[in-house]
Amino acid sequence: MKPLCPARLLPLVPLLAIGIAPVMVAGTDDALLDKLVEKGILTTGEAKTLRAEADKDFTTAYAAKSGLPDWVSSLKIKGDFRVRAEQIDFDTAALADRTRFRYRLRVGFMATLKDDFEVGFQLASGEGGPISHNQTFTGNASKKPIYVDLAYAKWAPLHDGTWSGALTAGKMENPFSFSEMLFDLDYTPEGAAVQLGHKLSDAHQLKLSSGGFVLNELRASSHDPFLLGAQARWDATWSKTWKSSVGVAALGLSNDETLTTASIPDLNIGNTRGASGAPLHGFNPIVADASVTWNGGSVPGYPGAFPVKLAVEAMNNPAAPHQNSGFNGGVTLGKAGKKGTWELSYQYRYLESDAWFEEFTDDDFGAVYGTVSSRGPAGFAGGTNTRGHILKASYSPYDSLTLSFGCYLTELIQRNAGDTSPDGVVRLRFDAVWKF
Repeated sequence: MKPLCPARLLPLVPLLAIGIAPVMVAGTDDALLDKLVEKGILTTGEAKTLRAEADKDFTTAYAAKSGLPDWVSSLKIKGDFRVRAEQIDFDTAALADRTRFRYRLRVGFMATLKDDFEVGFQLASGEGGPISHNQTFTGNASKKPIYVDLAYAKWAPLHDGTWSGALTAGKMENPFSFSEMLFDLDYTPEGAAVQLGHKLSDAHQLKLSSGGFVLNELRASSHDPFLLGAQARWDATWSKTWKSSVGVAALGLSNDETLTTASIPDLNIGNTRGASGAPLHGFNPIVADASVTWNGGSVPGYPGAFPVKLAVEAMNNPAAPHQNSGFNGGVTLGKAGKKGTWELSYQYRYLESDAWFEEFTDDDFGAVYGTVSSRGPAGFAGGTNTRGHILKASYSPYDSLTLSFGCYLTELIQRNAGDTSPDGVVRLRFDAVWKF
């Protein structure tokens, strides 16, 4: 082994200093501030503000002295890891019940730049589809892929306390606020979005989100399919215990005749399709949602105020003559995520065949088709033309760990012609999620 040369360590000194120096300074400042709070000279809130200001001043001064760019000190890293055990039982004997184990890994990096810019990207596990990060334990421990899940730039020039605004371009988090009846939570659209916010008062805020996203780029056609949408939302705080949110949105797909199963990843089913394989009807639904949250009670075993939330969501697609509506509603008791907190929720979902494009929706919410039809092949699939119940329970023994149990009880809304086989599904899953 070669002897360690001190000169080789010189390039590491600035990096070590970045990590060690703030800790030393923060340790001294924290001890002093804690003592001032203990003596009653400062409030807890004042001490928190001083800590934040001290950290910011030190980081800025050190970056200037070291010559490092500002984004180095503003770089944020976050992510989560989930392991899942899942059991899927079918009412029909034609399909074998399944037991499988899966994981999900996501790691994101965000850098805040000068002039109100932010650049970020996120890597995630998965099998390459647009609506899932799950990777199944299979293939005799074969190596598993990692994909680009987010890659975006954001410019947020409005932030004066009354107005806020941002323009985002790239592959991004979904700018719209919908349930999984419309978009699977793992769907990260590609295109551009504008988000505006106006604070009417301390209790009321208006938000507007709009975007245009590419669904496919076609070599042999100039009629590429796009997703366009706009959503307005009013958030209100009526008292210390009551809050509400109301939203309305209009969505649309352009050139939907090119959304054939051959050109778009064919993961879900449910839409009525023509001879070409494209959806028989267009999609331009109107969506409305509302929620009310009460946060004033207390429950044994739950730290702090106990929240109760009621939420409903409805949609109608006038481009389809029938089977064009969807409904989602439920109640959530508690809120998991912090140490010692838990939540219970129930949701009923009813999504007709042509209410929305099948490839956007929750792929876990599905049923069994006994025969082949214009909707797709026989077998189990998520998508539209499904109704059912979703029950969930979660508990967080630590801030970084949440344990969850979920149960899906689903069936078809409309069977294929001549199909008499059982279509129901019971899906159970147990999750452990670590956030970092």
